[in-house]
Amino acid sequence: MDPHLLRTFVAVLDHRSFSVAASALGYTQSAVSQHIAALEADLGARLVERRPVAPTPAGARLMEHAPALLLRLDAARTDISRLRHARSTQLTLACSPAALTPAIAQVLVQLRAAAHALDLEVQTLGREAVLAEVLTGRADLGLVDGTAAPSDPLPLPDLGPATTLAAAEEPLAVLFPDHHPLARRRTVRLTDLAQAHWIDAPDTAIPLDRLRDVCRTDGFRPRIRHRGTDLHGLAALATTGHGLAALPLPLAATLGGTAVPVAEPRLIHRTELVHAANPAEMTRRLAELLTGDHTRRGAGWSSVALGGGRS
Repeated sequence: MDPHLLRTFVAVLDHRSFSVAASALGYTQSAVSQHIAALEADLGARLVERRPVAPTPAGARLMEHAPALLLRLDAARTDISRLRHARSTQLTLACSPAALTPAIAQVLVQLRAAAHALDLEVQTLGREAVLAEVLTGRADLGLVDGTAAPSDPLPLPDLGPATTLAAAEEPLAVLFPDHHPLARRRTVRLTDLAQAHWIDAPDTAIPLDRLRDVCRTDGFRPRIRHRGTDLHGLAALATTGHGLAALPLPLAATLGGTAVPVAEPRLIHRTELVHAANPAEMTRRLAELLTGDHTRRGAGWSSVALGGGRS
């Protein structure tokens, strides 16, 4: 498949409009129509309904593959470019909200003290956006968080070759309003909360589909949805009774309400460092500060193709 045609296809379905996609891509509407027609001819299937604009069953199936395919192409181009254009004094760190902790901020103090004239940028993004920023070269290093069994890696999506390393493991907790009957418990079992009201906040709290996976249930249905990376906004919703949220215990304990540790299933909140397979020197130095030299030399330091489900 021609990636130019694939990008046009994704834009049309993202915007649900041929004209808006044309404007976003800098094409004429006629060119966009021709791209979609050419892609449909190549695949031998109608992909887009025209009025209203919507994916056909074949188009919906292609959309399951297209964003990852395009990101993989961008990552490959960036990987080659990185070999030729190493940045010695610039560093961009992308973090999911719960991964940017005071401990991480203190490590950045150490890096700035050791590296003179460092041009440092820190971004707070959703988990999937962090991975995309790293693999396309817009960020040098990423920190993503999620939940896993103790010592297990996060189930990150398959986005190509990258280096991943554990940066932190903390207890997992559920954030309750102070008046909630379970707020007085010392620990809770997630399976007991499967039918409770939850907040769907995939970029800040542990995603609800992940809780369903680890508890093997179709529960954990959202009462409301929270979009964005504002942890304090999420906490305001949780602590006033709009729904529960699963967060790392040290963080949840600072947000108001009552944070109760999760006892079953046995899970931890894990933060992982992600960078390209061939990092620049400044990225290597930050990785060493985040993990320690002993980890870099040990089994925990590995270059892998990210695989699995969502974090």
